[in-house]
Amino acid sequence: MPKSKKQHNINETEPISSRRSFLFIFWIGLGIVAFIEFIAVVTAFLLPRKKKAKAGDFGAVIDAGPVDGFAKESVTAFIRGKFYLCRLQDGGFLAVSRKCTHLGCTVPWLDKEKKFVCPCHASAFDITGEVISPPAPRALDIYHLYIENSIVKVNTGKRIKRSDFRTDQVVYDKKAQI
Repeated sequence: MPKSKKQHNINETEPISSRRSFLFIFWIGLGIVAFIEFIAVVTAFLLPRKKKAKAGDFGAVIDAGPVDGFAKESVTAFIRGKFYLCRLQDGGFLAVSRKCTHLGCTVPWLDKEKKFVCPCHASAFDITGEVISPPAPRALDIYHLYIENSIVKVNTGKRIKRSDFRTDQVVYDKKAQI
């Protein structure tokens, strides 16, 4: 007796349809995983990274050293901190930015001439960062500096713009004054 068409189709298509449904579900699952990965990558790209500043890196508080470690009328470069620590003749300290206020070139300290001279357009600044030769429009920027237990510390997290040098910008060791 011949098998009916209905029974014949069910028996033959059942394994094929279960394979198809498995593959269909498998591909849908892979698509969902790929979509989630795509969203994660786009989100990671768009969100800003918060990098922790290490001690001694730019943007952190840098221990420059003991007060007595800096001679009067001296300039010490802190390359990673992107500033110069200037010790003035009266013993006060300034943390001066290395960037020229004209075009942002790195300004080196010329010890023989006792001034900062910009290699880009020859602007010159004295030890306090005050303009002594244009085209720089204003004094070099400074960083917040404080002295704690006779250790000079510089906060490079925020540069302070200034138009000119003022004596209230200089930081002194209070223990040395007593």
